[in-house]
Amino acid sequence: QVQLVESGGGLVQPGGSLRLSCTASGFTLDRYAIGWFRQAPGKEREGVSCIKSSAGITHYADSVKGRFTISKDNAKNTVYLQMNDLKPEDTGVYFCTVPLSSYDATCLSRLPPSSDYYYWGQGTQVTVSS
Repeated sequence: QVQLVESGGGLVQPGGSLRLSCTASGFTLDRYAIGWFRQAPGKEREGVSCIKSSAGITHYADSVKGRFTISKDNAKNTVYLQMNDLKPEDTGVYFCTVPLSSYDATCLSRLPPSSDYYYWGQGTQVTVSS
C-alpha cells in the first residue's frame, strides 16, 4: 500500500527555520518525482518545489527561491524540505506528493500543477507567526 507521511511542521517565528520530512512506504522513491505543495486557509493548493533526483533536477516557486531547499535521502526513502527565513505568508498545510508512475515527465521541465500528481500525504501544518 502506497503511503506518504509528512512531519516536521509547527509554529515558528518569522525568520525562523523548519525542516519538513516526507517518508514513503509501499514503494521506493528513488526514481520518482516528488513534489511539495502548500495550502493556506481559503486559498488554492500551490506548488512549492519538486525534485527528480534521478535527473538531478529541482524546481521552486518564485516565492520560496533562495529560502527553501528540497532534498532526498534514498536510504531513508524520505524527501526533505528545508525552509529558512520563514515568512507569515508561508503559513499553511504542507503536502508531499508523487505521480502515478516513476517513468513520466513530472518535474523534468517545470514546477508541475497538482493534477500531475497522484498519491498525497495527509499534510503537516506550518504556522509562521510572532
